[in-house]
Amino acid sequence: MELRDKNGLTEREYLAQYRADKYPRPSLTADVCVFARGEGGALRVLLIRRGGHPFLGWWALPGGFVSPHETAEEAAARELEEETHLSGLELFPVGVFSRRGRDPRGWTVSSAYAALLPVEAPEVRAGDDAARACWFDVDFACAGDRARLTLRAAGVELRAEETIRRCETPFGTALRPGEGEGRGLAFDHGEILLCALLRLR
Repeated sequence: MELRDKNGLTEREYLAQYRADKYPRPSLTADVCVFARGEGGALRVLLIRRGGHPFLGWWALPGGFVSPHETAEEAAARELEEETHLSGLELFPVGVFSRRGRDPRGWTVSSAYAALLPVEAPEVRAGDDAARACWFDVDFACAGDRARLTLRAAGVELRAEETIRRCETPFGTALRPGEGEGRGLAFDHGEILLCALLRLR
């Protein structure tokens, strides 16, 4: 016996009349924070320089749009390989980022991932729509309710700063970025990086 909803419809009948275009849909992207060690064990992060609009020439995390035939994690791995030629990394979820206005192209939600290489930062080379790929030295500090991030490589300096909210959850204390700003980083990639670093701590 098929179950019927409050309108008397079976699931097959409901789906036959369902209109997906009735509800606005965001675009889904995937971004990746790849960390490795530099000289003396210093932490480094991999960024790409954007070769197209929006944020042409800005530094960003490797990433891009998720295709209908793949999961967000599969898209993250694919984009990472296309833009930096790194592959086979184990990716861990960082979070979902959906702040209004985070992408000037429209409503875009990002599923972000992180990887920590157990070895020194390997050679990378840019591909696809990345104009350049480069390892940046990470200077990260978290004190009180502020988290500050400075990234440096070959005369380039990028910064991000966020207010940190401490939230008690059933799984312990969580640290979450609130309002902040990033200078020189595209989209909200400063916030994504700070989230990844807070989890890495």
